[in-house]
Amino acid sequence: METPERLAGMAGAWSDIDLLALDADDTLWHHERYFSGVQETVRELLSPYVSAEVLDERLLATERRNLKVFGYGVKGFGLSLIETAIEVTEGRVSSREIEAMLELVRELMTHPIDLLPGVAEALDRVGGRFELALVTKGDLFHQEAKIAASGLAERFEHVAIVSEKDRSTYEGLFTSWGVQPDSIAMVGNSISSDVEPVLEAGARAAYVPSGYEWALDRAPLPDGVPVLESLEDLIYLLF
Repeated sequence: METPERLAGMAGAWSDIDLLALDADDTLWHHERYFSGVQETVRELLSPYVSAEVLDERLLATERRNLKVFGYGVKGFGLSLIETAIEVTEGRVSSREIEAMLELVRELMTHPIDLLPGVAEALDRVGGRFELALVTKGDLFHQEAKIAASGLAERFEHVAIVSEKDRSTYEGLFTSWGVQPDSIAMVGNSISSDVEPVLEAGARAAYVPSGYEWALDRAPLPDGVPVLESLEDLIYLLF
């Protein structure tokens, strides 16, 4: 199979690794598009009070401020959403409108897990040769539920749900797995969570953009990091 031009020179570059780690949300299954849909609905709901541009700006600022308190995930997003609605409407948001936002958040917590194309096939292909780990951050209860609903859990030797993805987190995971960093590669859709800190911890990383990007995840791509169109591209790096 001919290597795509964008991965030219990288064929088999990861064939020497022992463990392949993967992100979950927007790497294995759709995630951010559901948040985007909720945000669009809330823009319409609050349009009598505030413009979409101002709402988005204020929500992002609230989310950034609340991360250290609420952490990542749907519940933190929901609390930040309601807080922002109260602020931008100067307290005029109605109980019915808040109830509508709560229902949207509830739907985010229970939406079906929709795997990205080729994910199961790619995991089956690489899992026969490499040890696999799943690394995701967010609310423990919700992430456990999503992993169980995905039907992918049995494909992974290690599953880690963490509150933050930074260098120290990855270093701790690598130690717990008993694998040296230079024998590990990570794949994910967030440069700031799945690429930069992994490289800092001494492992390798590839970026697989999902088409939906949370503003707080935006970061420049480090030089030399492979960009994959999908997990199916892993075969060019691993074999």
